[in-house]
Amino acid sequence: MQFSLHPRLEADTTVLGDFPLCRVLLSKEALGPWVILVPRKAELREIHHLPQEEQFQLMRESSAVAGLLETQFQADKINVGALGNLVPQLHLHHIARFKEDIAWPGPVWGNTDGTQRSEAVQQALAEELQALMAELDGFVAAAL
Repeated sequence: MQFSLHPRLEADTTVLGDFPLCRVLLSKEALGPWVILVPRKAELREIHHLPQEEQFQLMRESSAVAGLLETQFQADKINVGALGNLVPQLHLHHIARFKEDIAWPGPVWGNTDGTQRSEAVQQALAEELQALMAELDGFVAAAL
């Protein structure tokens, strides 16, 4: 079986590119930079279902994204989570949080108004993130 993005992830994000293990997505939610990593493995639901070396690779890719968001956007906190209650496909959220964001200090789920970025703002942020991620080991940008 081949890897494909869950339809909800496909609808709610822009593809930035790929790391060796994960597809890199940018959420359209207008709440700070919100990057999602999706291991390119068919039918994968849980981190512990990955072989150990791929678990380590996921952590390397996740840490690289979290560090980039923290340093480049001066986030007050980076939220990382793998919930999967609505989208069962394994995906890791990396959300740059700021004391002035709509959901602070609570979790983003259920605490935002669901506003999405305009296409122009989404495109500009996607291009900025691709340029920044070009410096990260193994990242290959997608066509926007």
